[in-house]
Amino acid sequence: MPDEKVDLKRIYRELYAPSAREFTLVDVPPMRYLAVDGHGDPNTATAYAEAVEALYAVAYAVKFRSKKQLGRDFVVGPLEGLWRADDPATFVTREKSAWDWTMLIAQPDWIGDALVADAIAAARAKGDRPALDLVELRELHEGSAVQILYLGSYDDEGPTLARLHDEWMPQHGLTFAGDHHEIYLSDPRRTAPEKLKTVLRQPVRPA
Repeated sequence: MPDEKVDLKRIYRELYAPSAREFTLVDVPPMRYLAVDGHGDPNTATAYAEAVEALYAVAYAVKFRSKKQLGRDFVVGPLEGLWRADDPATFVTREKSAWDWTMLIAQPDWIGDALVADAIAAARAKGDRPALDLVELRELHEGSAVQILYLGSYDDEGPTLARLHDEWMPQHGLTFAGDHHEIYLSDPRRTAPEKLKTVLRQPVRPA
């Protein structure tokens, strides 16, 4: 009987399926990601579209090589993003041109640099993708974080983030301790904006 396909969303269910009713505190362990850094409005920046295209190309090449070379299969995870700006208020006001970002796809802990380098080479052989050279394997340890499952359009996240930043965090004696993190559980090409499911996460520390 073949080994069961690993699904990180199931292993870390508390990280990928939080409550949609209230903010919850979680402890996020160190995790590995394919990552690409960039800047600008994700709706209009060419660099963003190129980053996402390259990430998925490498992610599926990694999956294929892991199954073939290591005998270990896994589900390619959802797209995730770290978002940062000099002024966190730009996330509430949705001033997207001011944002820096790191787009991510989580990887099982057995995926290493050599396999990723091989996958990047394989993806390049299938066609020119400008951002392939930017893809890296990176470990992220967020630790304590607050999150909620948000339902709706990305552009309407502002009030929820304002409630988190200006009410919930101060009331619990917490402040920012890392980049704003989003996990995109829905495909925006196939899902109505009002039905999009996104995990909104903010690493925190005592104020």
